[in-house]
Amino acid sequence: QVQLVESGGGLVQAGGSLRLSCAASGRTFSSYAMGWFRQAPGKEREFVAAISWNGGSTYYADSVKGRFTISRDNAKNTVYLEMNSLKPEDTAVYYCAADAHIATMTGGFDVMDYWGKGTLVTVSS
Repeated sequence: QVQLVESGGGLVQAGGSLRLSCAASGRTFSSYAMGWFRQAPGKEREFVAAISWNGGSTYYADSVKGRFTISRDNAKNTVYLEMNSLKPEDTAVYYCAADAHIATMTGGFDVMDYWGKGTLVTVSS
């Protein structure tokens, strides 16, 4: 069993930066691929970024490529999402997810082994 708790959301002006964190419980954190998804008001949840179990591979949605960076620290059971050059369209609830297979995250699926409850990011114009 893995529990995920996101933090770091908030209100930021366009062009600003935020760093989200996702703390995981459980001793098997390092065996899971980790990812970030987001859901804007009135829209479906969408993939943002994913990282393999050892951090060796990362994947990004085209909309955030070059602006967001995903990383993980397996010693701290934590995954991060560094968000720069934020835009109003980045406003959403951001969810952390864990899955045994990174292809599940990058393949357009919305069924993960574990989900966090989300943290709200609001970007003002």
